[in-house]
Amino acid sequence: MESFSTEIAVFIQQNSSAKLLINPDAFPFSPFTFLYLSDKQTVIHCIDLERQAKDGDFFKNLTVQFGESGIKIVHLWEDLWLTRKVVIQSRLLSILSQSATIPARLCLSRRIDKATLDGFLNEHHLQISTSAKFKYGLFLPKRYFRVINTEKNMFSRILLKNYDTAEEILVAVASFSTARTFVREGVSYRSFELIRFANLNGFTVVGGFDKLLQTFIKEQKPDDIMTYADADWSVGASYEKLGFERLQLLPPKAFELDQNLNRRWNPTVGNNNRKVWNAGSWKYLLKLKQPVNE
Repeated sequence: MESFSTEIAVFIQQNSSAKLLINPDAFPFSPFTFLYLSDKQTVIHCIDLERQAKDGDFFKNLTVQFGESGIKIVHLWEDLWLTRKVVIQSRLLSILSQSATIPARLCLSRRIDKATLDGFLNEHHLQISTSAKFKYGLFLPKRYFRVINTEKNMFSRILLKNYDTAEEILVAVASFSTARTFVREGVSYRSFELIRFANLNGFTVVGGFDKLLQTFIKEQKPDDIMTYADADWSVGASYEKLGFERLQLLPPKAFELDQNLNRRWNPTVGNNNRKVWNAGSWKYLLKLKQPVNE
């Protein structure tokens, strides 16, 4: 049977001509496999389930260490490759610059219901959908289906076959929490959390996140918006481009895998299930309320 890291390397080589190095000598030690895309300054850290990590600080420290060298690291766990392979493949294509693109200016932004949000996130996001107060979708009308490059990747090649009679395609979603009131330095703020954002598998909606965000801001008029970037995959660069401020790297979290390799958010102490970790989360804040000048 092919090893997990070999499968990832094969997928990369089948979908890109990018130079791929395996476990370069100059890299820090890891019991797991490094796949280094030198042209992209990106490392795919393939973490198999045969070996156990002591704790999540190992992955957090690697993220910081590589970041200081100007290299992005992605911690890719084998359980996610086995259970969410389609979404992982989509994310790898994005790293390889092989996503098909759709301009957000051609799309329509509007509120969607819970069933629509949940269905999209469960298919196109690594994490399951959670409860949200405000739910938005970005739709590409049929008159613009012509902009889809059907030869770009494995996802774009089959997309229009599934939507040949549709009047529009849902290409991105975003969900937000209800408002909470916080007091900082004596000033009251009406704050919301951006909970989830996702593009259609195999696609990047250029400007899509910004368009959904601006629709939410226009309708709900928040004082600020807080969100988290999964440090396993991102340092939150897309948030920073839209004015979010990076606040801190939160500690790693532990999960346990059940018999079907599903991750449990609240592990039961003392059982024998396998444990996995993440590298923590980057916390971001978008400040919209102007400070009062003394």
